[in-house]
Amino acid sequence: MTSSVSSSVATVSMEERVTQDLWVKILGKLDQKLQRSAFITWFKDTAALRKEEGILVVGLPLPMSLSWHMEHYRAMTLEIAQSIDPTIEKIVYQVDGGLKDNRDRTVDLLAVFPEQKKRKLPMKAEVKMAEGIVSKILNPRYTLENFVVGSSNRLAHAACQSVAAQPGGRYNPLFLYGGVGLGKTHLLQGTGNAILRQAPRAVVVYTTTEDFTNHVIEAIRSQKMDQFRRRYRQVDILIIDDVQFLANKERTQEEFFHTFNALYEDRKQVILSADRPPQELQLEDRLISRFARGMIADVSAPDYETRLAILQEKAKEYELFIDTTVLQFIAEHTTRNVRELEGILMQAVAQYELEERMPTVKSIVEIMRKLSRDPHVEEEQVGFEPQPKRAPTFQDVLECVSRYFSVSVQDMIGASRVREILLPRQIAMFLGKKHLRMSYVRLGEAFSGRDHTTVMNAVQKIEEKMQNDPQLLREVRAMEQELGVV
Repeated sequence: MTSSVSSSVATVSMEERVTQDLWVKILGKLDQKLQRSAFITWFKDTAALRKEEGILVVGLPLPMSLSWHMEHYRAMTLEIAQSIDPTIEKIVYQVDGGLKDNRDRTVDLLAVFPEQKKRKLPMKAEVKMAEGIVSKILNPRYTLENFVVGSSNRLAHAACQSVAAQPGGRYNPLFLYGGVGLGKTHLLQGTGNAILRQAPRAVVVYTTTEDFTNHVIEAIRSQKMDQFRRRYRQVDILIIDDVQFLANKERTQEEFFHTFNALYEDRKQVILSADRPPQELQLEDRLISRFARGMIADVSAPDYETRLAILQEKAKEYELFIDTTVLQFIAEHTTRNVRELEGILMQAVAQYELEERMPTVKSIVEIMRKLSRDPHVEEEQVGFEPQPKRAPTFQDVLECVSRYFSVSVQDMIGASRVREILLPRQIAMFLGKKHLRMSYVRLGEAFSGRDHTTVMNAVQKIEEKMQNDPQLLREVRAMEQELGVV
């Protein structure tokens, strides 16, 4: 493994080689502990820059990665590093834009750590169970634990927990109803997963009305209705999504009625979902009365607090740090359903991964407009009330740089000499000089009374770096765009 890296690296000193080999070993253990996608996303283009006096300095290619590493990976990285080299006492991060796509200084993760096994995600959407029953595969990501509970779905979630704890008990059948994209499928599959965790041998069948209808048609065509009926009588838990589509399917309704009765009388759990309550379904009265004898719970559109909590949970799941004000904006102006929330967030994730641009309120407005069916939709129609255009202030510059690099304004203008603060401070000085026409003297006063020559050197340094560092140029352009000065 080490030789694979060494052969692709330019001539380095012995000390650098030892540090590099150490980092390869650390990466190897991280690969075993982390999800593959997280490992590739967050450790691509990283490097161990040096080891000195018990401190291992880890280089990151992008400033936006710093907060995430410090919060989620520093403790794990330190623990692994100490297991390899007990003399390491601390992990310190340093942002180094020169690491980006630089194979002379970083490790090609895909080449050095090839995926050893195929993904566990099944290639087929269905699985054959005992007695030849076919069920859709339950998504392991859908659990009752990671379902975000709010006032709009609290009763439905509590009912699912009760059913999972005691299938076939007092809440049988369990009927969930609500509009599209509000989380019904998550609750259905989460309940099935919870039951299987405590009873792995249980026959849990999850299917849709369309598939159930197709199975009925196939059984009629092949003259195997008796076999079809026997199979479904062996089910312990039957979960059917979108039963409203049973409408106008008389033979399917009849077979489902008999299946339902057999399971109910045998105290087997039935869980159903639809887009409206039982009384509003265009189904036979005898089916509606069966549905109504159990627990009925609605899943309605989430309120603001729940929408924000969902976004925070999803951002955590995607391992993406997004400023709280951006999530609040999405939550405030995306009110229809959870699926729409996730769609906008996924676009923001793609923006980050492909354009290396942290999502901002302005970029989210652009995403909302693009996702609108009407290409000519105005900003007001996506819930964005544009402010009268004005020139940015020095405070705007400080706050913009602060958000981008995840450092505080106070640290930037203060006396701190920490390396992580130096680049943001210099960029803020550069932007103040270029776009606000602030004098070096005035800028120096704003930065804790620094000498004007210090500001002059900082501005010149950024100007020179931007000519030779494409990454820094992109970062400055992104902040200028956020400020509305380009």
